This record gives sequence, C-alpha cells and structure tokens, in this order.
Amino acid sequence: MAGPQGNASLRRLTKRSQFLRAARGNRVGRPGFALHAVPVAEAEPGIGLTVSKQVGNAPQRNRVKRRLRAVVRACAAAFQPQHDYVLIARREALGAPFAALVGDLEKLIARVDAPPSRPAKNGRQNRGPRQRP
Repeated sequence: MAGPQGNASLRRLTKRSQFLRAARGNRVGRPGFALHAVPVAEAEPGIGLTVSKQVGNAPQRNRVKRRLRAVVRACAAAFQPQHDYVLIARREALGAPFAALVGDLEKLIARVDAPPSRPAKNGRQNRGPRQRP
C-alpha cells in the first residue's frame, strides 16, 4: 500500500503470527475501530485489518474493509517506522463519516505510540513503592 504522497510505504500483515504479536502490544480504541501496535525490527510499518462477523454480513464487512483501507491510505504518513499496526473494525465504522474515521485514526496513532501517562487509580501520582516510617 502506498500513501497518497507516494513516500509512505506500508507492509501488509498476512500471517496469523503477525496479528497475534500486534495484539500483545499497546491498544487504544474509538467507536469505529480499535488499534493495536507493537514495535518490530522491520524498517517500514506493517498494517493489518480484522473485520469479524460481529460487524455484519459479508457485504457490510467488505464495505468496512474498503473504508478502513482508504482511511489507512489517507493516514499513511502518520504510521511510525518499525511498528506493526492492526485495525480491528467495529460496526460503527459503517455509518461514521469518512473524515471522522481519518481524524480518529490519526489521533490513535499518536496515542498508541506515546508512552503511557495514566495517573494511579487512587488519584495519586505513581512514585514507586511506599516507604514505611
């Protein structure tokens, strides 16, 4: 898959082991899809799509796949080198505006590649193990 600019080259994930490896990586989501990412040794980024039967019947799944492939092409320059990405489609991707899907994917790529900055569940900052007096 080449991007619209022609300078972004993307590998296609084809083997089950590549998808399973990406599933162990970071995960973020939006209503239309979830994105998994994992660092790899390959130079160019790898992209895989998953559309399960939960999304709908065969024509609906094919429509979602076409839309997500177009979204990936539109965001090709945003994918980081040496990473594999897997997009897992959700039913909401059928009716969502294309521009919204593109914006969501760009935001998710930035989030999945950023280091986690989540505060602790109890509202305190993570400062390591507690010191007893």
